[in-house]
Amino acid sequence: MRKVIFEDRDIVPSKVVCVGRNYVEHIKELENEMPEDIILFIKPNSSITDKLIKPKEKCRYEGEISFIVENSNIVGVGFGIDLTLVNQQEKAKKKGLPWEKAKAFDNSAVFSEFVKFKDLNSLKMKLFINGKLKQEGDISLMIFKPEDILLKIKEFFTLEDGDIIMTGTPKGIGEFEVGDKFIGQIWEGDRLIVEAIWKVV
Repeated sequence: MRKVIFEDRDIVPSKVVCVGRNYVEHIKELENEMPEDIILFIKPNSSITDKLIKPKEKCRYEGEISFIVENSNIVGVGFGIDLTLVNQQEKAKKKGLPWEKAKAFDNSAVFSEFVKFKDLNSLKMKLFINGKLKQEGDISLMIFKPEDILLKIKEFFTLEDGDIIMTGTPKGIGEFEVGDKFIGQIWEGDRLIVEAIWKVV
């Protein structure tokens, strides 16, 4: 089973619950419709990794503020990268089919370590690729805030201890190449609390 690290402990998530279309500028970026209700999809444990591996197919990165759950509550934060197989998703969207091949494939959920935090509403993320700031977003920009997301998830899914919530991606997504250097950061106000560095293989 795949693991993540939370406060120096190995944690085995049963699943990753992801939110789609949760930042207005990202929705505009992909020319998608605004959601009438929250969009949720799941990545299995087999998607989880701490390595950034480029698939053979056309692939897009999406940096996200990610949360770990214990006792049905959000207890830790980390940086996550949701990888998307672009052509697979476009085919599925056109035909109204599920997204699993595009979103839930092996190694499609890349995570930093997770840490505790004090002020949920002060959290923000930054993603640098090859030294350039590509994505930046915070809780205030989300359509559905983390506590709302948690309640919505619980309407449909049981959250096991260690499960992860990916809260959606801000604008600035794109493709990437082998050898690219990613730096993902989570800030609590003006304090850097998580930083992870990946070199694409």
